[in-house]
Amino acid sequence: MITIARIKNQLLARAATRFPSLAKTFTDSYTPRTSDGDIPWAPLTVPVHQAKLALITTAGIHHRHQIPFDMIDSNGDPSYRELNAATLFDDFVITHDYYNHNDADKDPNIILPLDRLNELVDEKILGSIAASHYSFMGHIDGPHIDTLINRTAVEIAQKLRAEKVDIALLTPG
Repeated sequence: MITIARIKNQLLARAATRFPSLAKTFTDSYTPRTSDGDIPWAPLTVPVHQAKLALITTAGIHHRHQIPFDMIDSNGDPSYRELNAATLFDDFVITHDYYNHNDADKDPNIILPLDRLNELVDEKILGSIAASHYSFMGHIDGPHIDTLINRTAVEIAQKLRAEKVDIALLTPG
């Protein structure tokens, strides 16, 4: 359902694309949430040419049959969509009002470079690509940050481990 708030967000995203100084003003005014402790780091344990890679994006892309991301909640949507790499580009939609995704609607490789990664596998530069990738809406704030950190991220980490993924590459929306 399109609401006035969604139309406002979509217009702001288009304006920010057309007027980069407007986007800079907005991002310069943002104060990120502080986090406790060190940033976790996991060193690569296999050579890249043997590694399995999964993509994680904040671009709001998902299969057409999946529930769209919640664009009504002003704090965003901390849920994720599991993406099937083999069929995603045949039936994708992008549900995200906080950036102009007109170009990504035409070529989803802009936000999820599956075709480029397949080329790296063909060239034996990368070992393999995971069967599943993961998508978020990207705009997550307030109480949903804790849900993202303590539930959603944990679920995805478990799924990545189960699929024996060596590298997770984050792509923005």
